[in-house]
Amino acid sequence: MPVEFSGWEAYCDKSKHLKPGQEPKKNHGYIMYHGTLKSNAPAIISTGFRPSSGGTLGPGVYCSRDINKAMGYPACAPNDRVVLKLRVRVGKVKRIDSQSLNMWTSWHQNGYDTAWLPATGSFVALEEDCVWDPNRITVTGIAHCTDPSTKASLESLIKQKSQSQDPNGKGMKLCKGCGMQTQDKHKMEKCWSCRASICPFMKKHGCQRNGK
Repeated sequence: MPVEFSGWEAYCDKSKHLKPGQEPKKNHGYIMYHGTLKSNAPAIISTGFRPSSGGTLGPGVYCSRDINKAMGYPACAPNDRVVLKLRVRVGKVKRIDSQSLNMWTSWHQNGYDTAWLPATGSFVALEEDCVWDPNRITVTGIAHCTDPSTKASLESLIKQKSQSQDPNGKGMKLCKGCGMQTQDKHKMEKCWSCRASICPFMKKHGCQRNGK
């Protein structure tokens, strides 16, 4: 029997989303969350984070791979809180536990970029991370916002920020095949079945042979 349909569907997670208890690996990028006041979110998206002068793990930007942790900060009415979805390049990570109490707040001075405090039950209910350099953090989305109009406005701001960032001085272009933003034009190929022009980076393609 001849094959009447061919194609593919692929799924790609560009940022690894570990479970809260899994240890982050050096120099990887991970999805994390940060809770802030709704009024502060636009400035964070536009100009970046301002590290705190102190905290549980000392100075830095606090975030967590557990959204429930971010949902608890800051202490305010739920409608005044926004939880930002982040991509964090963790760099060199220091696990903070009973064996490293001497570096609880001095981990950066010892050559680390991120401190990770894992959940331990009664003492630490939900894991948290402290990132020294805010340039390691990119806001990629809005994980929680009770006001639809505010969420839409913040998402638009994130999109504008993403489009304006151009580290190599080249204009970002939108590939007509896969829809991805790219600095170098993707080379279009011919589908092996229907011979349609496709991009090798397309997540999904389906073709119908002989018009069926």
